[in-house]
Amino acid sequence: MSLGQIIRKRREQLNLTLDEVSSSVGFSKPYLSTIETSKVKNPPSDELLIKLEKILEFESGLLLHIAHMERLPSDIRQEYESAEAENQKWRQFIKNLIHQKPDASQLDTLLAESELDAEKGVSSLSAGRLVPVINKVAAGYPSDFNDLDYPVGVADDYVRCPDLHDPNAFAVRVVGDSMEPKFRQGDIVVFSPAAEVHNGDDCFVRFAMPHETTFKRAFFEPDNKVRLQPRNEKYSPIITDGKRINGLYRAVTKYEKL
Repeated sequence: MSLGQIIRKRREQLNLTLDEVSSSVGFSKPYLSTIETSKVKNPPSDELLIKLEKILEFESGLLLHIAHMERLPSDIRQEYESAEAENQKWRQFIKNLIHQKPDASQLDTLLAESELDAEKGVSSLSAGRLVPVINKVAAGYPSDFNDLDYPVGVADDYVRCPDLHDPNAFAVRVVGDSMEPKFRQGDIVVFSPAAEVHNGDDCFVRFAMPHETTFKRAFFEPDNKVRLQPRNEKYSPIITDGKRINGLYRAVTKYEKL
């Protein structure tokens, strides 16, 4: 059912007239009628939907969710709804596994009954992964760093990175000028723990004891030494024992201020 049909059905179930609903929500009867008959050109405002949820005794947020879905282009909405339907099948499949505790020979039967395809592939093209921006990194001398106690993949801010599929990727904001001119203060740089690091790569460097980080080009020297080279010639390189480094992650994407 459409959003308007859902609203009308609930109103009639509660034996409310359009006049009564109009008086309660502060919107005109003709406008509410165009919503119920799906003749309104634009979806109702969030303000109105919240009021309708209350007067029509809907679960909080339900009408908002339906309206937001209707605002999506049809192809995007279809993709989302297909993915959600597949997720529901998998959730039911897991419940059946827990309940029935089948042996390996019964798994194919359960999959068939659930209409699931265990080998269904993922499209090679996508809008990209949302990467968490977890903190700032000093493009100067090493400084204290923490990830604000966020779990992996979680933060207050995100950037979208096309063609990046590393679930552990993270982003930080650059502070300082030692990586100029390529990286400037305020740029957001994305790092991928899954990316292989080579000599000269721009890297997020995490130290152990003390717990510090920096942003430099990494060069691997003899005797397990690592030279951390700034791009800005005003700064001197840092030579450190490789044993002191417990994380070296290559930069893969940059977002800069224009």
